[in-house]
Amino acid sequence: MKIGVPKEIKNGETRVSMSPALCRRCTRLGAEVLLERGAGRSAGFTDAEYEAAGASLVKTPKQVWGEADMILKVKEPLEAEFSRMQRNQTLFTYLHLAAAPELAKALLKKRILGIAYETVEAADGSLPLLKPMSQIAGRLSIQIGAYFLQSQNGGSGVLLGGIPGTMPGRVTIIGAGNSGAHACRMAVGMGAQVTILDLDTRKLELIDEEYRGQVVTLVANPANVEQAVAQADLLVGAVLIPGARAPMVVSRHMVSTMRPGSVIVDIAIDQGGCVETIRPTSHHEPVYTEHGVVHYAVPNMPALVGHTSTMGLTQATEPFVVLLAEKGVQAALEAHRGLARGINTRHGEITNSAVARALGYKG
Repeated sequence: MKIGVPKEIKNGETRVSMSPALCRRCTRLGAEVLLERGAGRSAGFTDAEYEAAGASLVKTPKQVWGEADMILKVKEPLEAEFSRMQRNQTLFTYLHLAAAPELAKALLKKRILGIAYETVEAADGSLPLLKPMSQIAGRLSIQIGAYFLQSQNGGSGVLLGGIPGTMPGRVTIIGAGNSGAHACRMAVGMGAQVTILDLDTRKLELIDEEYRGQVVTLVANPANVEQAVAQADLLVGAVLIPGARAPMVVSRHMVSTMRPGSVIVDIAIDQGGCVETIRPTSHHEPVYTEHGVVHYAVPNMPALVGHTSTMGLTQATEPFVVLLAEKGVQAALEAHRGLARGINTRHGEITNSAVARALGYKG
């Protein structure tokens, strides 16, 4: 098998889909790794390290896409890459197709076998390839929110931890999954007053037990959401329905009730976002202001910490990439039901029901 690793071209992207350690495992199994020169540089890996691990370095992305049986990426292909995809090629990456109808059309046209990191499942039904990036995005959301709350960055001038004699900043987190729980941990660590909402009371019970009542836990019904949003200095959207478009939980009206200079960080932007006023931003232009509220919605937040993110991602993907390299794509999919659950497109059709519903396809 030839595994292609192109350089990521999304704005501000610093991650790479294969570390030298993973490359070495694949080449020792007999796979050929075609890596675009410089693909790992921004994540802290040199071309020499990949060569020592057995990779064949190529100069252009055209060579990588044109010769590989399977493309291994971090982020979804952008429009500039659509023409590089080869008919019936396998693509293993984050796809987030529910919010990317044009990409879905391109994959179907080329009959790409699209395996999405975000829908690959472990034996217990969890999402092992989404987990590390969700954890990083959750932790970064508080760090980023604190930065944009600073007066010189357009924020209200609130210090999340406060000081003795002043009120701490108020953080509202919608969603108590991986990203929400890690956002909660960071916010508590900074000394903020934290409220977290979710529909799953079991998740709220775990949060309550961990922080012994230090965090306010609320069921995410409309009344509770409206009140918690209005009180927030920093609002973190951390809602996830695997494969599907994120539900719209925070309305425009709710945003308008927030204090001027408050900040919204929507981690769910990869899946369309859970705030009505949100739209994707980039590392180059990360924020905009609407209703006096600063909005941050960069789809590839973990790229801010490219080395840590790459290590977390590749350690999670390694068992699946090694299985694909060792057995070949078809045999690997037959051998691992959880990996097969990652298939979003195949033979010109969308095979994931949540994605199909989101895009209006039969599935």
